[in-house]
Amino acid sequence: MKVNARISVEWRRRMLILFLMFFGVGAWFLADGYVNWPNEAKRYEAFSEIRSELGESDEVESAHSEEGESAEVQLAWKRYTEEQGISNKIPKERTEDAIREQRIIGGVVMAFALLFGGWVIWNHKLSVRAEGETIIGASGQRVELDSIVATDRKKWKKKGIAYAIYEENGKRKRLTLDDHKFAGCEEILLEAERRIKAREGDSSE
Repeated sequence: MKVNARISVEWRRRMLILFLMFFGVGAWFLADGYVNWPNEAKRYEAFSEIRSELGESDEVESAHSEEGESAEVQLAWKRYTEEQGISNKIPKERTEDAIREQRIIGGVVMAFALLFGGWVIWNHKLSVRAEGETIIGASGQRVELDSIVATDRKKWKKKGIAYAIYEENGKRKRLTLDDHKFAGCEEILLEAERRIKAREGDSSE
């Protein structure tokens, strides 16, 4: 028997989605921490100056908009942003502590994303193989096909995972056959089950 069960397309797709999700979250926090929030902090500083200047004037209108700023403050801010060529959206206060927190969270999530990506790449070097009478598991575990005495399919239907129960030095151990991760494991599993049934048939005669 010769089977080389390598990483499946489905597993690769799922891991890619997870990697992109972690990477995207990390990039989002880092972008806020190093670009968006520092820029908004500068805009808020300019906005605060405009508001303070108008607050000292007798001509400040008492009417306020839904955003909580007077019409005159908004008009002055709009003129300023048009002159500077920046967003006219009313900025929020972004403190140094808040910006630092975004950078830390982004750094941690991004580091995890890169480690996760490295782990996924490393897994592509693994496989489950059947060479002649021997099965070689993903971790290098070597099991003789005829030493398998039972199989466990409890997780097969939902997860595509089965266990081959085998005997070694008088002890029962198990070999994981993950067909969801390693496409082709089912062929090995079926061969093991065929041999178990054949031995049971021989013993009953």
